[in-house]
Amino acid sequence: MRWQQLFADLEARFDAEQVAAERAETSSRSRHEIGGLRFVDRVGGAIGSPVVLLCRGAGQVSGALSEVGTDWLLLDDDGREVLVATAAVRAVSGLGRQTAAARDAGSVGSRLDLRRALRGLARDRAAVQVVLDDGTALHGTIDRVGADYLELAEHPIDLHRRAGAVQGVRTVVIDAVVLIRTAQPGPG
Repeated sequence: MRWQQLFADLEARFDAEQVAAERAETSSRSRHEIGGLRFVDRVGGAIGSPVVLLCRGAGQVSGALSEVGTDWLLLDDDGREVLVATAAVRAVSGLGRQTAAARDAGSVGSRLDLRRALRGLARDRAAVQVVLDDGTALHGTIDRVGADYLELAEHPIDLHRRAGAVQGVRTVVIDAVVLIRTAQPGPG
């Protein structure tokens, strides 16, 4: 009888230690997996959801998160697209518990950076507002995008880029760009 109690007690202790070890391993594995996630992976879980970004130089920027790139976020703010440099983001609210799966950008994904997005805006000849990290807001059309700069033909955002509307061309360091907002869509 004593031996049976001893074996039962030892078996219960072994089972409890095994459960505790499995919990510790799962917790450790979770911390390790979370430790490997990048900011864009964490934010990517909120695609389609409204978020509020706190950005250096621009304050709060809100909208529905529509896309996430290697170094940029794209928001939809009631029909206005807002391209935000992740380097300027200081905090995000509205993420919920979802996280996008960690992804390797690969050779194609790593080339879809902020410069490529800016080149797309230049190609579209879209009138934009460019907000810099010191809070300065510039208006115009992006003419060209270099390796680390863009050239903005400055004109009122409600006018098309025409020679008579252009007040000057300003060269802007890309690292100073916080966000680029497309012109407000006209009444439908």
